[in-house]
Amino acid sequence: MAHGLRTGANPARWKGHLAHLLPKRLAVDIKHHAAMPYLELPRFVRRLRERQGDGMSALGLEFLILCASRSGEVLGMRWEEVDLENKLWTIPAKRMKAAREHRVPLSVRSVAILTFVRPMAIVEILKNGEQRPTGFVFRGPRGGAMSVMVFTMLMRRMNVGEFSPHGFRSAFRDWVGEETDFARETAEAALAHTVGDATERAYRRGDALEKRRKLMEAWGDFLK
Repeated sequence: MAHGLRTGANPARWKGHLAHLLPKRLAVDIKHHAAMPYLELPRFVRRLRERQGDGMSALGLEFLILCASRSGEVLGMRWEEVDLENKLWTIPAKRMKAAREHRVPLSVRSVAILTFVRPMAIVEILKNGEQRPTGFVFRGPRGGAMSVMVFTMLMRRMNVGEFSPHGFRSAFRDWVGEETDFARETAEAALAHTVGDATERAYRRGDALEKRRKLMEAWGDFLK
């Protein structure tokens, strides 16, 4: 209609037209998570490393920031998902928001955190006598998963409660866009976001793992 290619009433008009034929449209409530500015993150991470009394929760929150992950992904993380030799964390589809398996390349610091907490893990004895860690990586005081509020409460104790743990993903995305030359697609893949339409995704079957490995290492270097 704007280009003069057709005249008459707009067949897609809602008011007084499609409103009588289709279900009422629901208002979409978009909730934004307050994000700490990315330039403040290196100092915040240094403060996290100094909090000996918060132990596992401080390590878990730092790991969350390093991997740009969601709280639920880190809190539900199990040793069976971790491949330290290949510096890889594979989150099964059932634990992902998009219901798709997501591989997370681990930076040097991320591996260091996992190496530090590994001796605290529950040990499973295999048939060949080999031992391997099992259960939750970041365990609560009673051995199970930590509370879903553990990172939020830690940030409140650190007097940064106006920000949310989920906001670190936004800070990561801002840093990529403002401070690096990494492609948008690589950043979105790191966040496990769906990019492009169905046709484009069908042709792009990989997950840019090696490109993301370089990205997450650069992110880890920035946070030092």
